[in-house]
Amino acid sequence: MKIVILTQYFYPETGAPQNRLLELSETLTKSGWEVKVVTAMPNYPKGKIFENYRGKFRSSESLKNISIDRFWLYASNAPKTIPRIISMLTISFTSLFSIPSLRKFKPDFIFTESPPLTLALSGYLASKATNAKFIMNVSDIWPLSAKELGSINDGKLYRAIESLETFLYRKAFLCTGQSEEIVEHLKKSGAKKVYLFRNGVDVSRFEKISGMKNKQGDKLKIVYAGLLGVAQRVFDIVKGVDFNSLGAELHIYGEGSERNVIEQYIKDNPSCGTFLNKSVTREEIPELISGFDCALIPLVKNIYGAVPSKIYEAMAAGLPILFSGSGEGAKIVAGKRVGFVNKPGDYKELSENILKLRNTPGVLAEMSAICKAVAKSEFDRNKIIPEFANELKSHISKHE
Repeated sequence: MKIVILTQYFYPETGAPQNRLLELSETLTKSGWEVKVVTAMPNYPKGKIFENYRGKFRSSESLKNISIDRFWLYASNAPKTIPRIISMLTISFTSLFSIPSLRKFKPDFIFTESPPLTLALSGYLASKATNAKFIMNVSDIWPLSAKELGSINDGKLYRAIESLETFLYRKAFLCTGQSEEIVEHLKKSGAKKVYLFRNGVDVSRFEKISGMKNKQGDKLKIVYAGLLGVAQRVFDIVKGVDFNSLGAELHIYGEGSERNVIEQYIKDNPSCGTFLNKSVTREEIPELISGFDCALIPLVKNIYGAVPSKIYEAMAAGLPILFSGSGEGAKIVAGKRVGFVNKPGDYKELSENILKLRNTPGVLAEMSAICKAVAKSEFDRNKIIPEFANELKSHISKHE
């Protein structure tokens, strides 16, 4: 079986799509699949192409028997809409130069990560050129998520993009979604076949880690490891919660548009109980977060269909979750009893939840055990990916 994974984001970049798609590639390769990745020059999250890839239009390499073709794009992490659109459009165009090599590769499937939606159009065109089955994997519903974040208005441009979205769903051989809300949206938008393909987590990466957990009398150590951007609004939490007075510490690891303002606030308020660190690599995450007591996961707006991948990593590490948000992510945390939820922007409620974890005897240990059990039974990529591979094989066998 041969599959092409078309994505704007991939290792050595850090982030949820990068980690998920790398593990998908590795697991399929170990199972005997031939995997080819077509992606952009690495540039995330700083919006600058990594030094070893600068000045190149195309770069080819191999990683653990995975063939990777990278193409130039206009790199940007600017908060403004136009630079981001240009970035998406350039990789959507330059990735089409992979078609001659894809014809030689003769894939069974072209699995395209969306957003960006324009890259999904490239995946559809590549599937037509190679006679492969086009799979559209929807991580965020675009352009709906962009409208909910205020990046685009509900006008002619929005409706044009929405029409492209519907067209691609209907043309896809299979549409996969990262959440139940996304799957429902796909069904309502005309997708022929849909599949719930949870982000999940590789539990085995966390099982051998033994972190130093909180001892009675110590401060509750909270970790946030991720993007510092407009969807998370970590800065608002830093300003709105006095962690020190709650007997807690917030340790932040990440990059993004809010990093500088958070850094300045901590300098101006050194006793606020917040500590800012640089971002860490995918390989460092298990050992790093396992040394904390709980995880903070904020989502300032209910972006329909969004479930932060940090939920799964926190569970695998046995970290109870302080979820500041709503939507499907909040339902998972509350429904699985793996943490406490507060409404977005309600820092009084967040503070109360911190005190519950800090002062309620046995709650940390009890929730930690539940987190690990749920991660292993429901969200382990070592089960999720083979099940997906079997689903694809079944479609091939039906059409032979």
